[in-house]
Amino acid sequence: MKEHFSEKLESLRRQLIGMGAEVENQIRLAVEALVESDAAKARRVIEHDKVIDQMEIKNDEDAIELLATQQPVAGDLRLLVSSLKINADLERIGDHAVNIAEAAERMSRFRPFKPWIDVPYMAEIARGMLQEALDAFVRKDSELALAVCKRDDILDERNKSIIRELLTYMAENPALISASIEIMSISKNLERVGDLATNIGEEAIYIAEGEVIKHNLQPNRGAEHATAPHPDRT
Repeated sequence: MKEHFSEKLESLRRQLIGMGAEVENQIRLAVEALVESDAAKARRVIEHDKVIDQMEIKNDEDAIELLATQQPVAGDLRLLVSSLKINADLERIGDHAVNIAEAAERMSRFRPFKPWIDVPYMAEIARGMLQEALDAFVRKDSELALAVCKRDDILDERNKSIIRELLTYMAENPALISASIEIMSISKNLERVGDLATNIGEEAIYIAEGEVIKHNLQPNRGAEHATAPHPDRT
């Protein structure tokens, strides 16, 4: 029975790694579609999202079955609980790839008004973070996972820099407003991929060390998503 459980646990881990490779490739192709003005490639990314969704469903089902039938404890329990969270994060990364591809499809008819240097650079960082977070998950390498988490600031700063630059373009030439908003959206989606890769890194640390670092690692991380106090509360 123990051997059977271990085999299923390893199978689930491999499924997550395979899903991670798929969503990483989706990000790469979506950005390529943008840079190459390739609407057909963008459409392939969008259509492939259903494959990612099916992977998420299977991973969920397998993890829940193991939780329900095997009653794991200690490290195995941490692995299964974290696998459910990582599975959801990977699916969301796939959704961000679709968002980028949809913007690339819309922009494929227009000549870019600025070089695409920043966007591919952000995508490279985000993809690298995702790859290393998944490596940390597989190897139970908390040091590598922590390094991934600390790199998230690079994407945050680059996203802010792109927004500042595009606001200048929009102020000087209102005809560029629509395209600028599309680029801001792409940049924000890449920044969110970095956030989700960081989540995976945090789960890798939890699996390896049993330590929850989510609210202790970066005091400013997620501040923009914080809920404002209710006006009636004191």
